Formats: sequence, structure tokens, C-alpha cells
Amino acid sequence: MFEKRLPFPTKPLILNSGTIVEEYIIPYKNKKEILKSMYPFGKVPGLTEYRIDLHCEKKFQICDFRVTREHELNYLVSPYYPESGGTVIDWMPIDYL
Repeated sequence: MFEKRLPFPTKPLILNSGTIVEEYIIPYKNKKEILKSMYPFGKVPGLTEYRIDLHCEKKFQICDFRVTREHELNYLVSPYYPESGGTVIDWMPIDYL
């Protein structure tokens, strides 16, 4: 499977495992549009909302999401992805804990 690259530059992102992936550098002004296009569930959260990364149990603001490029695919991930591996499916409501 192949997914089209996003129209943003990338930089290397080193994961806890030592693996290096690409991270898109997405300007804040484009974040809402990217989130809407990549969010796989019903209602898209607002950029000022908060979630918990289930893997590391840390709170983050949605606007701090990252998008990585791995295996010819784009991944919507938590800001803690390098340490936790948490992708969008691991974003839990604040009252989860």
C-alpha cells in the first residue's frame, strides 16, 4: 500500500527503539485541515481540546499532534510518539484515567 506524501517538509524523528522515521513539519495554520483529513473517527476534536496518550498516560493538547511518514504511509500520532508509540487510536478522553 502506498499513500501520497503530504505537501510539507520533513525532518528525522528518532524513536525509543532507535528507528528513525520522517516527521512532517506542519505549520499551525494547516493543522486543523490536516487533522480533519486524517482523523479516522466520527467527530474531529478541536485543536484546543486535550486527550491522554494511552501508552504513556500523559495529557496533551490536540494541536501538538505529529504526523510521521513510515512504510510509505502517513501516521497521525501523539506528541509522545517517540517514547510511547501512541497513534491516533490511542488518544483517550481526559476523564479516561
